[in-house]
Amino acid sequence: MARPFTTFNFKVLLQLPAAQGTVCDAEFSECDGLELSHEPKTIREGGNNRRQIHLAGPVSYGQLTLKRGMTSDFGLWRWFERVHDDRALRASGEVRMLSSGRGTTDVRFSLTGCLPVKVKAPSLNAKDGGIAIEEMQIAYETLRLAE
Repeated sequence: MARPFTTFNFKVLLQLPAAQGTVCDAEFSECDGLELSHEPKTIREGGNNRRQIHLAGPVSYGQLTLKRGMTSDFGLWRWFERVHDDRALRASGEVRMLSSGRGTTDVRFSLTGCLPVKVKAPSLNAKDGGIAIEEMQIAYETLRLAE
């Protein structure tokens, strides 16, 4: 019997190419923008007015938005700053949906060509601990389901 996938246990990992290291191994309260879509191309067949033919057009991808995250370092901030020096710098990443016990990964979404678009610091509050990211937006070139 298949178990349902839950959306409240997930983890985000981002890696730079070769030995440049890990950008992010963090948890966020929200992750949105894992999406892809085809823009259909419609063709009319001559003399057939009752039917259209739809062909898959170019694929477009969403933009990953991560909100209210906790990390143990400033890797995401440094990656954002490094892109200013090396505009071709891209990361690869995974969003992992974890099992209810958090011991295993149920589903992995694999992203390539990740580019930081926006990083936003949280409001500063003396009651909170840790290093937090209020919001991070990441453009990506491809998205694949890697079960």
